[in-house]
Amino acid sequence: MPDAMMPATGVVLVRLPNWLGDTVMALPALQGLRAACPGACVVAVGRWAPLLAGQGVADALVPYPLKVRNRRQLAASLRAMRPDGAILLTNSFESALAARLWGARMRLGYDTDLRRVLLTHAVPPPSPRLHQIDEYRGLLEAAGVASPVTVPAWRLRENAASGAAVSALLDECGASREARAVGLHLGASFGSSKQWPAASFAEVASRLRERGLRPILLGSPADVEMATAVSASAGWAIPSLVARDGPELLPRLLARLACLLSSDTGLAHLAAAVGTPTVTLFGPTDSRLTAPRSHAARRVVGRAPCAPCFLPRCPIDHVCMRDITAAAVTEIMEEALAA
Repeated sequence: MPDAMMPATGVVLVRLPNWLGDTVMALPALQGLRAACPGACVVAVGRWAPLLAGQGVADALVPYPLKVRNRRQLAASLRAMRPDGAILLTNSFESALAARLWGARMRLGYDTDLRRVLLTHAVPPPSPRLHQIDEYRGLLEAAGVASPVTVPAWRLRENAASGAAVSALLDECGASREARAVGLHLGASFGSSKQWPAASFAEVASRLRERGLRPILLGSPADVEMATAVSASAGWAIPSLVARDGPELLPRLLARLACLLSSDTGLAHLAAAVGTPTVTLFGPTDSRLTAPRSHAARRVVGRAPCAPCFLPRCPIDHVCMRDITAAAVTEIMEEALAA
């Protein structure tokens, strides 16, 4: 595929991944595109696109709407820009159809989900599969765009209001230099198969408190019930920011943590990208494909004959996640904190 295929000028649309973690993992590819096409107007479209403000990878960041009516309006607006090309970091048929409706003359994506007819340049997916970061980079490289960066790095923008808001939240939780904050992220938007038991989170929280650290529960509004269960299992009220750590505060909040414990979620990738040590629990997913990539990233893999199954809900008894013990996780977290 010739280098000239990627427009050096004009309008280039990028359909970002649907998940937060995948969006972070796309950063090296996006940086490669920006460096290779400095004269192009890069428009990034995706659910998490606004979070990329300040990362220097696009000229416009457009959220992808959920409602079909709003998607039609977006398509009309993008079509009016007369885009020269569209790069699909998603593998769905829907995203290829959308790119065609956007009027992009060149449509680049992996040849998946029966969408070859909608792509002008269909790239065979790698076999065997690569780490998600490298698959995004590989798609751009197929178009002659080099992406030499292999580790996502997040730029924290100067924002006094966000900094003050994060400080207030941490102060409320009792975090200080004497009691460093360690985040325990409870959620798993992929599905319940990724969730670690409440009792295990509770045991880790108690072990961390005994070591002079300040565990803080993190999660979305969907994790409120889980947070209650964790504190009940621990027998003490663990400080919680569940449902209060909004997207606009997440990068700065994660950067203030001494370490983050989570399952294989987007928060782990964002924390690693801002430089926070991470300990990520893997059960139903493959750590070789989606583990956070940084010098301070560690992983714990649950053993089970059926893992990785990639199922959002476990049909048996979460064998892989239950195989991961609180004692083992605490030991690895101590290693991460000491590094």
